[in-house]
Amino acid sequence: MSEHTSLSRIRCAALHDRVMSAEDAIKYIFSGANVGMSGFTGAGYPKKIPLALADWIRQQHADNHEFKINVWTGASTAPELDGALAEVDGIEMRMPYQSDPTSRARINSGQMQYMDIHLSHVAEYVWFGFFGHLDIAVIEVAGIREDGSLIPAASVGNNKTWIDLADRVILEVNYALNEGLEGMHDIYYGTRLPPNREPVPILKPGDRIGSQYYHCPLDKIVAIVETQAHDRVNAFTEPDDDSRRMAQYIIKFLENEVKKGVLPPELLPIQAGVGNIANAVLFGLGDSQFQNLTAYTEVIQDGMLKLVQDGKLSQVSATALSLSPAAVKNFNDNIDFYRSRIVLRTQEISNHPEVIRRLGVIAINGMIECDIYGNVNSTHITGSTIVNGIGGSGDFTRNAFLSFFVRPSIAKNGDISAIVPMVSHTDHTEHDVQILVTEQGLADLRGLSPKQRAETIIENCAHPDYKEQLRDYFQRAKQQSNRGQHTPHILSEALSWHDRFEKTGSMKK
Repeated sequence: MSEHTSLSRIRCAALHDRVMSAEDAIKYIFSGANVGMSGFTGAGYPKKIPLALADWIRQQHADNHEFKINVWTGASTAPELDGALAEVDGIEMRMPYQSDPTSRARINSGQMQYMDIHLSHVAEYVWFGFFGHLDIAVIEVAGIREDGSLIPAASVGNNKTWIDLADRVILEVNYALNEGLEGMHDIYYGTRLPPNREPVPILKPGDRIGSQYYHCPLDKIVAIVETQAHDRVNAFTEPDDDSRRMAQYIIKFLENEVKKGVLPPELLPIQAGVGNIANAVLFGLGDSQFQNLTAYTEVIQDGMLKLVQDGKLSQVSATALSLSPAAVKNFNDNIDFYRSRIVLRTQEISNHPEVIRRLGVIAINGMIECDIYGNVNSTHITGSTIVNGIGGSGDFTRNAFLSFFVRPSIAKNGDISAIVPMVSHTDHTEHDVQILVTEQGLADLRGLSPKQRAETIIENCAHPDYKEQLRDYFQRAKQQSNRGQHTPHILSEALSWHDRFEKTGSMKK
Protein backbone atom coordinates (compact mmCIF):
# COMPACT_ATOMS: atom_id res chain seq x y z
CA MET A 1 0.00 0.00 0.00
CA SER A 2 1.00 3.64 -0.44
CA GLU A 3 3.23 5.33 2.12
CA HIS A 4 0.60 8.07 2.35
CA THR A 5 -2.40 5.77 2.96
CA SER A 6 -5.20 7.26 5.04
CA LEU A 7 -8.03 5.96 2.83
CA SER A 8 -10.25 8.85 3.97
CA ARG A 9 -10.93 9.73 0.33
CA ILE A 10 -11.25 6.07 -0.75
CA ARG A 11 -14.55 5.10 0.87
CA CYS A 12 -15.15 1.97 -1.22
CA ALA A 13 -13.81 -0.90 0.90
CA ALA A 14 -13.60 -3.21 -2.11
CA LEU A 15 -10.85 -1.01 -3.57
CA HIS A 16 -8.59 -0.68 -0.54
CA ASP A 17 -6.35 -3.53 -1.64
CA ARG A 18 -5.60 -1.72 -4.90
CA VAL A 19 -3.91 1.24 -3.24
CA MET A 20 -0.20 1.18 -4.09
CA SER A 21 2.79 3.33 -4.92
CA ALA A 22 3.17 5.03 -8.29
CA GLU A 23 6.20 2.84 -8.95
CA ASP A 24 4.03 -0.27 -8.61
CA ALA A 25 1.12 1.20 -10.56
CA ILE A 26 3.15 1.98 -13.68
CA LYS A 27 3.78 -1.74 -14.18
CA TYR A 28 0.37 -1.81 -15.85
CA ILE A 29 1.60 0.57 -18.56
CA PHE A 30 3.45 -1.06 -21.44
CA SER A 31 5.49 0.29 -24.34
CA GLY A 32 3.32 1.18 -27.32
CA ALA A 33 0.19 1.60 -25.21
CA ASN A 34 -2.47 4.18 -25.97
CA VAL A 35 -2.85 5.94 -22.62
CA GLY A 36 -5.71 8.33 -21.91
CA MET A 37 -4.67 10.73 -19.17
CA SER A 38 -6.79 13.28 -17.38
CA GLY A 39 -5.96 16.96 -17.59
CA PHE A 40 -7.28 20.09 -19.22
CA THR A 41 -5.44 23.43 -19.25
CA GLY A 42 -3.26 22.69 -16.26
CA ALA A 43 -6.02 21.24 -14.06
CA GLY A 44 -6.92 17.70 -13.06
CA TYR A 45 -3.88 15.90 -14.49
CA PRO A 46 -2.21 12.95 -12.70
CA LYS A 47 0.74 14.08 -10.60
CA LYS A 48 2.71 10.97 -9.59
CA ILE A 49 2.18 8.37 -12.31
CA PRO A 50 3.79 10.36 -15.16
CA LEU A 51 6.85 11.21 -13.05
CA ALA A 52 7.30 7.60 -11.98
CA LEU A 53 6.81 6.48 -15.58
CA ALA A 54 9.39 9.01 -16.80
CA ASP A 55 11.94 7.61 -14.33
CA TRP A 56 11.20 4.08 -15.56
CA ILE A 57 11.52 5.11 -19.21
CA ARG A 58 14.81 6.84 -18.51
CA GLN A 59 16.18 3.61 -17.07
CA GLN A 60 14.84 1.57 -20.00
CA HIS A 61 16.50 3.88 -22.50
CA ALA A 62 19.74 3.74 -20.51
CA ASP A 63 19.60 -0.03 -20.92
CA ASN A 64 18.96 0.40 -24.66
CA HIS A 65 15.32 -0.67 -24.43
CA GLU A 66 12.80 1.31 -26.47
CA PHE A 67 9.82 2.51 -24.40
CA LYS A 68 7.30 5.01 -25.72
CA ILE A 69 3.59 5.49 -25.25
CA ASN A 70 0.89 7.44 -27.05
CA VAL A 71 -0.58 10.12 -24.77
CA TRP A 72 -4.16 11.32 -25.18
CA THR A 73 -5.55 13.99 -22.83
CA GLY A 74 -8.30 16.58 -22.69
CA ALA A 75 -5.97 19.50 -23.44
CA SER A 76 -2.71 20.81 -21.98
CA THR A 77 -1.40 19.39 -18.72
CA ALA A 78 1.77 20.41 -16.86
CA PRO A 79 5.53 19.82 -16.60
CA GLU A 80 4.91 16.80 -14.35
CA LEU A 81 3.17 15.06 -17.25
CA ASP A 82 3.93 16.44 -20.71
CA GLY A 83 7.28 17.88 -19.75
CA ALA A 84 8.53 14.86 -17.82
CA LEU A 85 7.58 12.31 -20.48
CA ALA A 86 8.84 14.46 -23.36
CA GLU A 87 12.18 15.03 -21.63
CA VAL A 88 12.89 11.28 -21.60
CA ASP A 89 11.61 10.84 -25.17
CA GLY A 90 8.76 8.73 -23.83
CA ILE A 91 5.95 9.95 -26.12
CA GLU A 92 5.46 8.62 -29.63
CA MET A 93 2.18 10.42 -30.39
CA ARG A 94 0.53 13.27 -28.48
CA MET A 95 -3.00 14.59 -28.92
CA PRO A 96 -5.08 16.74 -28.95
CA TYR A 97 -3.55 19.94 -27.44
CA GLN A 98 -0.37 20.75 -25.56
CA SER A 99 1.40 23.85 -24.28
CA ASP A 100 4.55 22.39 -22.74
CA PRO A 101 7.84 23.90 -24.02
CA THR A 102 9.72 20.58 -23.93
CA SER A 103 6.95 18.84 -25.86
CA ARG A 104 6.79 21.73 -28.31
CA ALA A 105 10.52 21.53 -28.97
CA ARG A 106 10.35 17.79 -29.63
CA ILE A 107 7.34 18.16 -31.91
CA ASN A 108 8.99 20.90 -33.94
CA SER A 109 12.27 18.99 -34.16
CA GLY A 110 10.39 15.99 -35.56
CA GLN A 111 11.12 13.77 -32.53
CA MET A 112 7.49 13.51 -31.42
CA GLN A 113 4.37 13.00 -33.49
CA TYR A 114 1.53 15.39 -32.71
CA MET A 115 -2.08 15.37 -33.86
CA ASP A 116 -3.84 18.71 -33.46
CA ILE A 117 -7.62 18.33 -33.77
CA HIS A 118 -10.77 20.11 -32.62
CA LEU A 119 -11.46 19.29 -28.99
CA SER A 120 -15.07 18.38 -29.68
CA HIS A 121 -13.87 15.63 -32.04
CA VAL A 122 -11.57 13.78 -29.66
CA ALA A 123 -14.00 11.70 -27.62
CA GLU A 124 -16.24 10.79 -30.51
CA TYR A 125 -13.33 9.85 -32.79
CA VAL A 126 -12.00 7.57 -30.06
CA TRP A 127 -15.46 6.03 -29.72
CA PHE A 128 -15.52 5.54 -33.50
CA GLY A 129 -12.20 3.66 -33.23
CA PHE A 130 -10.40 6.04 -35.57
CA PHE A 131 -7.22 6.14 -33.44
CA GLY A 132 -7.05 2.53 -32.34
CA HIS A 133 -7.84 0.88 -29.03
CA LEU A 134 -7.46 2.70 -25.70
CA ASP A 135 -5.39 0.48 -23.43
CA ILE A 136 -5.08 2.36 -20.16
CA ALA A 137 -6.70 5.37 -18.47
CA VAL A 138 -4.85 7.37 -15.80
CA ILE A 139 -7.33 9.69 -14.11
CA GLU A 140 -7.07 12.13 -11.20
CA VAL A 141 -10.12 12.22 -8.93
CA ALA A 142 -11.03 14.03 -5.73
CA GLY A 143 -12.29 10.86 -4.07
CA ILE A 144 -14.04 7.51 -4.37
CA ARG A 145 -17.48 7.06 -2.82
CA GLU A 146 -18.74 4.00 -0.98
CA ASP A 147 -20.40 2.60 -4.10
CA GLY A 148 -17.22 3.04 -6.15
CA SER A 149 -18.39 6.10 -8.08
CA LEU A 150 -15.63 8.64 -8.66
CA ILE A 151 -15.66 12.31 -7.63
CA PRO A 152 -14.14 14.35 -10.50
CA ALA A 153 -11.27 16.77 -9.95
CA ALA A 154 -10.82 20.37 -11.18
CA SER A 155 -11.22 19.38 -14.81
CA VAL A 156 -13.35 16.84 -16.66
CA GLY A 157 -12.07 16.86 -20.23
CA ASN A 158 -12.25 13.41 -21.86
CA ASN A 159 -12.12 11.45 -18.62
CA LYS A 160 -15.51 9.79 -18.99
CA THR A 161 -14.51 8.42 -22.42
CA TRP A 162 -11.14 7.24 -21.14
CA ILE A 163 -12.80 5.41 -18.23
CA ASP A 164 -15.49 3.88 -20.43
CA LEU A 165 -13.19 2.60 -23.17
CA ALA A 166 -9.89 1.72 -21.49
CA ASP A 167 -9.13 -1.90 -20.63
CA ARG A 168 -7.61 -0.83 -17.33
CA VAL A 169 -7.99 2.25 -15.15
CA ILE A 170 -5.41 3.71 -12.78
CA LEU A 171 -6.66 6.38 -10.39
CA GLU A 172 -4.81 9.12 -8.58
CA VAL A 173 -6.82 10.28 -5.55
CA ASN A 174 -5.63 13.79 -4.77
CA TYR A 175 -6.05 14.89 -1.15
CA ALA A 176 -5.01 18.45 -2.00
CA LEU A 177 -8.28 18.98 -3.84
CA ASN A 178 -11.12 20.68 -2.01
CA GLU A 179 -13.75 18.11 -1.03
CA GLY A 180 -16.32 20.76 -1.84
CA LEU A 181 -15.80 19.98 -5.54
CA GLU A 182 -18.30 17.16 -5.08
CA GLY A 183 -21.56 18.18 -6.72
CA MET A 184 -20.06 20.71 -9.15
CA HIS A 185 -19.83 18.26 -12.07
CA ASP A 186 -22.29 17.08 -14.68
CA ILE A 187 -21.15 13.91 -16.45
CA TYR A 188 -23.47 13.14 -19.36
CA TYR A 189 -24.03 9.44 -20.06
CA GLY A 190 -26.61 9.87 -22.81
CA THR A 191 -24.25 10.10 -25.78
CA ARG A 192 -24.88 7.47 -28.44
CA LEU A 193 -23.11 6.64 -31.68
CA PRO A 194 -24.63 7.16 -35.14
CA PRO A 195 -27.21 6.22 -36.29
CA ASN A 196 -28.74 6.23 -32.80
CA ARG A 197 -27.84 9.72 -31.66
CA GLU A 198 -30.33 11.90 -29.80
CA PRO A 199 -30.27 15.65 -29.10
CA VAL A 200 -28.24 16.83 -26.11
CA PRO A 201 -30.95 18.28 -23.82
CA ILE A 202 -29.24 21.53 -22.83
CA LEU A 203 -31.42 24.62 -23.18
CA LYS A 204 -29.56 26.96 -20.80
CA PRO A 205 -25.89 27.06 -19.74
CA GLY A 206 -26.67 25.90 -16.21
CA ASP A 207 -28.78 22.90 -17.15
CA ARG A 208 -27.71 19.63 -15.53
CA ILE A 209 -28.32 16.55 -17.66
CA GLY A 210 -26.07 13.87 -16.18
CA SER A 211 -24.42 12.45 -13.09
CA GLN A 212 -22.23 14.20 -10.54
CA TYR A 213 -19.78 11.29 -10.74
CA TYR A 214 -17.82 9.03 -13.08
CA HIS A 215 -19.00 5.43 -13.09
CA CYS A 216 -16.40 2.71 -13.58
CA PRO A 217 -16.72 -1.06 -13.11
CA LEU A 218 -14.64 -1.90 -10.07
CA ASP A 219 -12.85 -4.74 -11.84
CA LYS A 220 -11.36 -2.27 -14.36
CA ILE A 221 -9.62 -0.32 -11.60
CA VAL A 222 -6.22 -1.99 -11.24
CA ALA A 223 -4.34 0.58 -9.16
CA ILE A 224 -5.00 3.58 -6.94
CA VAL A 225 -2.26 6.05 -6.04
CA GLU A 226 -2.78 8.63 -3.32
CA THR A 227 -1.38 12.10 -3.94
CA GLN A 228 -1.34 15.49 -2.30
CA ALA A 229 -0.20 17.90 -4.99
CA HIS A 230 -1.68 21.07 -6.40
CA ASP A 231 -2.57 21.75 -10.02
CA ARG A 232 -0.38 23.89 -12.21
CA VAL A 233 -1.52 27.46 -11.53
CA ASN A 234 -1.64 30.14 -14.18
CA ALA A 235 -0.33 33.56 -13.25
CA PHE A 236 -2.20 36.03 -15.43
CA THR A 237 -0.68 39.45 -15.95
CA GLU A 238 -2.63 42.57 -15.16
CA PRO A 239 -4.39 43.88 -18.28
CA ASP A 240 -2.16 46.37 -20.08
CA ASP A 241 -3.34 49.41 -22.03
CA ASP A 242 -3.66 47.47 -25.29
CA SER A 243 -5.72 44.72 -23.66
CA ARG A 244 -8.01 47.23 -21.98
CA ARG A 245 -8.44 49.04 -25.29
CA MET A 246 -9.41 45.82 -27.07
CA ALA A 247 -11.83 44.98 -24.28
CA GLN A 248 -13.50 48.36 -24.66
CA TYR A 249 -13.88 47.91 -28.43
CA ILE A 250 -15.68 44.61 -27.82
CA ILE A 251 -17.90 46.00 -25.06
CA LYS A 252 -18.88 49.03 -27.14
CA PHE A 253 -19.66 46.73 -30.07
CA LEU A 254 -21.86 44.54 -27.85
CA GLU A 255 -23.63 47.61 -26.46
CA ASN A 256 -24.45 48.72 -30.00
CA GLU A 257 -25.75 45.24 -30.88
CA VAL A 258 -28.08 45.46 -27.88
CA LYS A 259 -29.28 48.91 -28.99
CA LYS A 260 -30.01 47.52 -32.46
CA GLY A 261 -31.97 44.63 -30.98
CA VAL A 262 -29.52 42.02 -32.28
CA LEU A 263 -28.65 40.94 -28.72
CA PRO A 264 -30.76 40.86 -25.56
CA PRO A 265 -29.74 43.19 -22.69
CA GLU A 266 -28.14 40.27 -20.81
CA LEU A 267 -26.30 39.26 -24.00
CA LEU A 268 -25.95 35.59 -24.96
CA PRO A 269 -23.66 33.02 -23.29
CA ILE A 270 -19.98 34.05 -23.36
CA GLN A 271 -17.06 31.85 -24.37
CA ALA A 272 -13.53 33.13 -23.83
CA GLY A 273 -10.34 31.35 -24.86
CA VAL A 274 -7.38 30.93 -22.54
CA GLY A 275 -4.87 33.75 -22.20
CA ASN A 276 -4.21 37.23 -20.91
CA ILE A 277 -6.14 39.09 -23.62
CA ALA A 278 -9.32 37.03 -23.26
CA ASN A 279 -8.96 37.38 -19.49
CA ALA A 280 -8.72 41.16 -19.88
CA VAL A 281 -11.94 41.19 -21.90
CA LEU A 282 -13.68 39.36 -19.07
CA PHE A 283 -12.41 41.91 -16.55
CA GLY A 284 -13.69 44.63 -18.91
CA LEU A 285 -17.15 43.08 -18.86
CA GLY A 286 -17.05 43.41 -15.10
CA ASP A 287 -16.83 47.19 -15.45
CA SER A 288 -19.56 47.33 -18.08
CA GLN A 289 -23.29 47.94 -17.76
CA PHE A 290 -24.16 44.32 -18.53
CA GLN A 291 -25.90 42.24 -15.86
CA ASN A 292 -27.27 38.69 -15.51
CA LEU A 293 -24.66 37.28 -17.89
CA THR A 294 -24.09 33.59 -18.53
CA ALA A 295 -21.16 31.64 -19.95
CA TYR A 296 -20.88 28.43 -21.97
CA THR A 297 -17.16 27.92 -22.34
CA GLU A 298 -14.24 25.51 -21.92
CA VAL A 299 -12.19 27.06 -19.14
CA ILE A 300 -12.94 29.30 -16.18
CA GLN A 301 -10.17 31.86 -15.73
CA ASP A 302 -9.69 34.59 -13.13
CA GLY A 303 -11.77 37.13 -15.05
CA MET A 304 -14.74 34.80 -15.32
CA LEU A 305 -14.50 33.78 -11.66
CA LYS A 306 -14.55 37.44 -10.66
CA LEU A 307 -17.67 38.00 -12.77
CA VAL A 308 -19.34 35.18 -10.83
CA GLN A 309 -18.12 36.58 -7.51
CA ASP A 310 -19.43 40.06 -8.34
CA GLY A 311 -22.82 38.78 -9.41
CA LYS A 312 -22.36 39.67 -13.09
CA LEU A 313 -22.36 36.02 -14.17
CA SER A 314 -25.25 33.95 -12.86
CA GLN A 315 -24.35 30.59 -14.47
CA VAL A 316 -21.13 29.23 -15.97
CA SER A 317 -20.70 25.96 -17.85
CA ALA A 318 -17.14 24.76 -18.56
CA THR A 319 -14.95 21.68 -18.52
CA ALA A 320 -12.04 22.96 -16.39
CA LEU A 321 -10.69 25.59 -14.05
CA SER A 322 -7.52 27.52 -14.93
CA LEU A 323 -6.83 29.93 -12.10
CA SER A 324 -4.04 32.00 -10.61
CA PRO A 325 -2.91 31.25 -7.02
CA ALA A 326 -5.04 34.09 -5.64
CA ALA A 327 -8.09 32.91 -7.58
CA VAL A 328 -7.54 29.30 -6.39
CA LYS A 329 -7.66 30.54 -2.80
CA ASN A 330 -10.80 32.56 -3.51
CA PHE A 331 -12.41 29.54 -5.15
CA ASN A 332 -11.58 27.20 -2.27
CA ASP A 333 -12.64 29.72 0.39
CA ASN A 334 -16.02 30.24 -1.30
CA ILE A 335 -16.60 26.87 -2.92
CA ASP A 336 -20.18 26.51 -1.66
CA PHE A 337 -21.05 29.80 -3.35
CA TYR A 338 -19.42 28.76 -6.63
CA ARG A 339 -20.84 25.23 -6.62
CA SER A 340 -24.36 26.53 -7.20
CA ARG A 341 -23.23 28.69 -10.12
CA ILE A 342 -20.61 26.57 -11.91
CA VAL A 343 -21.11 23.34 -13.86
CA LEU A 344 -18.08 21.32 -15.03
CA ARG A 345 -18.93 19.03 -17.96
CA THR A 346 -17.25 16.55 -20.28
CA GLN A 347 -15.48 18.37 -23.10
CA GLU A 348 -17.54 16.75 -25.86
CA ILE A 349 -20.51 18.58 -24.24
CA SER A 350 -18.74 21.83 -23.29
CA ASN A 351 -17.53 22.06 -26.92
CA HIS A 352 -20.55 20.47 -28.60
CA PRO A 353 -21.14 22.30 -31.91
CA GLU A 354 -24.91 21.85 -31.90
CA VAL A 355 -25.27 23.09 -28.31
CA ILE A 356 -23.00 26.06 -29.02
CA ARG A 357 -25.14 27.01 -32.01
CA ARG A 358 -28.46 26.47 -30.21
CA LEU A 359 -27.43 28.61 -27.23
CA GLY A 360 -26.08 31.36 -29.51
CA VAL A 361 -22.67 31.67 -27.88
CA ILE A 362 -20.55 34.82 -28.19
CA ALA A 363 -17.04 33.46 -28.80
CA ILE A 364 -13.86 35.42 -28.02
CA ASN A 365 -10.59 33.75 -28.98
CA GLY A 366 -6.98 34.72 -29.56
CA MET A 367 -4.94 34.39 -32.73
CA ILE A 368 -1.36 34.53 -33.94
CA GLU A 369 -2.12 36.39 -37.16
CA CYS A 370 -4.87 37.23 -39.60
CA ASP A 371 -4.66 38.07 -43.28
CA ILE A 372 -6.37 40.92 -45.06
CA TYR A 373 -9.27 38.69 -46.13
CA GLY A 374 -10.05 37.36 -42.65
CA ASN A 375 -8.31 33.98 -42.58
CA VAL A 376 -6.90 33.31 -39.10
CA ASN A 377 -3.82 31.39 -38.00
CA SER A 378 -4.02 30.46 -34.33
CA THR A 379 -1.42 27.68 -34.13
CA HIS A 380 1.75 28.13 -36.22
CA ILE A 381 4.74 30.47 -36.62
CA THR A 382 5.82 30.93 -40.25
CA GLY A 383 3.68 27.98 -41.29
CA SER A 384 5.87 25.21 -39.87
CA THR A 385 6.38 25.70 -36.14
CA ILE A 386 3.47 24.65 -33.93
CA VAL A 387 2.90 26.76 -30.83
CA ASN A 388 0.15 25.00 -28.86
CA GLY A 389 -2.80 23.84 -30.94
CA ILE A 390 -6.25 24.80 -32.16
CA GLY A 391 -7.91 23.73 -28.93
CA GLY A 392 -11.62 24.48 -28.91
CA SER A 393 -11.48 27.73 -30.86
CA GLY A 394 -12.74 26.04 -34.02
CA ASP A 395 -15.65 24.41 -32.20
CA PHE A 396 -16.84 27.80 -31.04
CA THR A 397 -15.84 29.95 -34.02
CA ARG A 398 -17.81 28.09 -36.65
CA ASN A 399 -20.90 27.65 -34.49
CA ALA A 400 -21.05 30.88 -32.50
CA PHE A 401 -23.69 33.58 -32.83
CA LEU A 402 -20.85 36.09 -32.82
CA SER A 403 -17.18 35.17 -33.23
CA PHE A 404 -14.35 37.53 -32.23
CA PHE A 405 -10.61 37.07 -32.75
CA VAL A 406 -8.34 39.34 -30.72
CA ARG A 407 -4.65 40.16 -30.40
CA PRO A 408 -2.30 43.17 -30.53
CA SER A 409 -1.49 44.35 -34.06
CA ILE A 410 2.28 43.87 -33.66
CA ALA A 411 4.73 41.64 -31.78
CA LYS A 412 8.50 41.40 -31.18
CA ASN A 413 8.80 45.15 -30.60
CA GLY A 414 7.14 45.83 -33.92
CA ASP A 415 9.14 43.39 -36.05
CA ILE A 416 6.01 41.27 -36.64
CA SER A 417 2.67 42.44 -37.95
CA ALA A 418 -0.35 40.41 -36.88
CA ILE A 419 -2.12 41.54 -40.07
CA VAL A 420 -0.48 40.07 -43.17
CA PRO A 421 -1.35 39.64 -46.87
CA MET A 422 -1.71 35.85 -46.48
CA VAL A 423 -1.52 33.78 -43.31
CA SER A 424 1.24 31.19 -43.23
CA HIS A 425 -1.16 28.56 -41.85
CA THR A 426 -4.97 28.58 -41.84
CA ASP A 427 -6.95 27.35 -38.86
CA HIS A 428 -10.10 29.44 -39.30
CA THR A 429 -11.17 30.44 -42.78
CA GLU A 430 -12.66 33.77 -43.79
CA HIS A 431 -16.06 32.01 -43.90
CA ASP A 432 -16.09 31.62 -40.11
CA VAL A 433 -14.32 34.76 -38.88
CA GLN A 434 -16.77 37.56 -38.14
CA ILE A 435 -15.03 40.22 -36.05
CA LEU A 436 -11.34 41.09 -35.64
CA VAL A 437 -10.01 43.25 -32.81
CA THR A 438 -6.58 44.74 -32.21
CA GLU A 439 -5.57 47.71 -30.10
CA GLN A 440 -5.95 49.76 -33.29
CA GLY A 441 -9.66 49.05 -33.65
CA LEU A 442 -12.43 46.61 -34.53
CA ALA A 443 -13.28 45.23 -37.97
CA ASP A 444 -16.83 43.94 -38.39
CA LEU A 445 -16.61 41.59 -41.38
CA ARG A 446 -20.21 40.40 -41.44
CA GLY A 447 -21.84 40.78 -44.84
CA LEU A 448 -18.68 41.97 -46.61
CA SER A 449 -17.09 40.69 -49.79
CA PRO A 450 -13.38 39.74 -49.72
CA LYS A 451 -12.24 43.12 -51.05
CA GLN A 452 -14.48 44.97 -48.60
CA ARG A 453 -13.05 42.85 -45.79
CA ALA A 454 -9.51 43.71 -46.85
CA GLU A 455 -10.21 47.44 -46.77
CA THR A 456 -11.93 47.18 -43.38
CA ILE A 457 -9.19 45.06 -41.78
CA ILE A 458 -6.33 47.23 -43.06
CA GLU A 459 -7.95 50.48 -41.99
CA ASN A 460 -9.24 49.34 -38.60
CA CYS A 461 -6.83 46.68 -37.32
CA ALA A 462 -3.39 47.11 -38.91
CA HIS A 463 -0.63 48.92 -37.04
CA PRO A 464 0.43 52.28 -38.59
CA ASP A 465 3.93 50.90 -39.20
CA TYR A 466 2.46 48.30 -41.59
CA LYS A 467 -0.69 49.94 -42.88
CA GLU A 468 0.90 51.51 -45.95
CA GLN A 469 2.66 48.25 -46.91
CA LEU A 470 -0.65 46.40 -46.72
CA ARG A 471 -2.47 49.08 -48.73
CA ASP A 472 0.24 48.96 -51.37
CA TYR A 473 0.04 45.17 -51.63
CA PHE A 474 -3.75 45.20 -51.87
CA GLN A 475 -3.82 47.96 -54.51
CA ARG A 476 -1.22 46.24 -56.68
CA ALA A 477 -3.04 42.92 -56.33
CA LYS A 478 -6.20 44.56 -57.65
CA GLN A 479 -4.32 45.98 -60.61
CA GLN A 480 -3.22 42.57 -61.91
CA SER A 481 -5.46 42.47 -64.98
CA ASN A 482 -4.62 38.85 -65.73
CA ARG A 483 -5.83 37.65 -62.32
CA GLY A 484 -9.25 37.13 -60.79
CA GLN A 485 -10.59 40.07 -58.83
CA HIS A 486 -12.72 38.29 -56.25
CA THR A 487 -9.86 37.75 -53.77
CA PRO A 488 -6.90 39.59 -55.33
CA HIS A 489 -3.48 38.19 -54.51
CA ILE A 490 0.03 38.37 -55.90
CA LEU A 491 1.06 34.86 -54.99
CA SER A 492 4.75 35.49 -55.54
CA GLU A 493 4.59 38.20 -52.87
CA ALA A 494 1.81 37.02 -50.57
CA LEU A 495 4.06 35.00 -48.27
CA SER A 496 7.13 37.21 -48.61
CA TRP A 497 6.40 38.85 -45.26
CA HIS A 498 7.00 35.52 -43.53
CA ASP A 499 10.13 34.92 -45.62
CA ARG A 500 11.49 38.31 -44.53
CA PHE A 501 10.88 37.47 -40.90
CA GLU A 502 12.66 34.11 -41.21
CA LYS A 503 15.64 35.70 -42.95
CA THR A 504 15.98 39.00 -41.06
CA GLY A 505 13.86 38.68 -37.93
CA SER A 506 11.54 41.45 -39.06
CA MET A 507 8.62 41.88 -41.45
CA LYS A 508 9.59 45.48 -42.13
CA LYS A 509 11.02 46.26 -45.54
